[in-house]
Amino acid sequence: MTKFVRPLLALLLAVLAATPAHADRVKDLGGFQGIRSNQLTGYGVVVGLPGTGDDNLEYTVQSLKAVASRFGLQLPPNANPGMKNAAVVMVTADLPPFAKPGQRLDITVASMGKAKSLRGGSLILTPLQGADGQIYAMAQGNLAVGGLGAEGADGSKIVVNVPSTGRIPEGATVERAVQTGFETAPNLTFNLARADFTTAQNVASAINTRLGQGTAQAIDAVSIAVRAPQGADVRATLMSEIENLSVTSAEPPAKVIVNARTGTVVINSAVRVGPAAVTHGKLTVRIDERQQVVQPAPFSQGRTALERKSGVSVEEEKRPMFLIPDAPKLADVVKAVNAIGASPADLVAILEALKEAGALKAELIVL
Repeated sequence: MTKFVRPLLALLLAVLAATPAHADRVKDLGGFQGIRSNQLTGYGVVVGLPGTGDDNLEYTVQSLKAVASRFGLQLPPNANPGMKNAAVVMVTADLPPFAKPGQRLDITVASMGKAKSLRGGSLILTPLQGADGQIYAMAQGNLAVGGLGAEGADGSKIVVNVPSTGRIPEGATVERAVQTGFETAPNLTFNLARADFTTAQNVASAINTRLGQGTAQAIDAVSIAVRAPQGADVRATLMSEIENLSVTSAEPPAKVIVNARTGTVVINSAVRVGPAAVTHGKLTVRIDERQQVVQPAPFSQGRTALERKSGVSVEEEKRPMFLIPDAPKLADVVKAVNAIGASPADLVAILEALKEAGALKAELIVL
């Protein structure tokens, strides 16, 4: 049993050491409503590929004809040029808050068709749209592809990473700014990343202590409404001051996270275990297969043959029942768990049984 106890004890003590409540900056607990990034997408064409493109896919041909029409070149309706040097792609980017026209964005380019690799390609000017259908940026440039692929004449091939996806650092230029409305909204709203009524009240109290009573009010477990004067400059100063306030976060709810596939168990500092008696046996079924040569009697008509013999046995390891005392601290929980001497895989079953018995004072989450 010692071989299971020591690794499990080291794992729990290293990862789950109890940490007392401490002060956090408000900016680390959430963010102001409306101050967020926006996703942009676009449909474009990558050209200049060394024969690794989409070949003769119909929508690739249509895309190339559309690109040519921008420059006044009309290809014949029945034209079907080889497309091995081109590929249709989806272009994505994140538009950060307060991004202004002229600023640059990093973009990701991914193949939509049969292109084997985008290495060496160049993205043709592509508009990037937001969820409202408006164009917020224009993308263009040479791709940087981290993957590669090679194929032999006999069909053998090798692929490293993902050659059909690439990036263009600063490959897009912002053309339109997103209006956040933070300078004209009646109130500023700060949203916590994790819902907790105690933390919301602590944030509101810290703001009122610094800026005056009645300035902030906790609306629910996530949102804190802050009264602020109109004007972008005044509100920017106010938001900066609020973000740097120190607040004591509430102790998180007691949770035990179990990954049944890997045997990983994570217990936070709020977990408590009540008195309980536990025993966990081990059942082993063993099947032995043997073959024996059977020889016929001399001068008989029989033939030499193989005879199979199977032996089946069941072994059940007997373990005494172990008493888990009341464990008000995480260190006590770790000692009690390791005293059982169970492997991580068996520990999952024990924790589930303790939860059903009401001895585990925590939410049990099995991944």
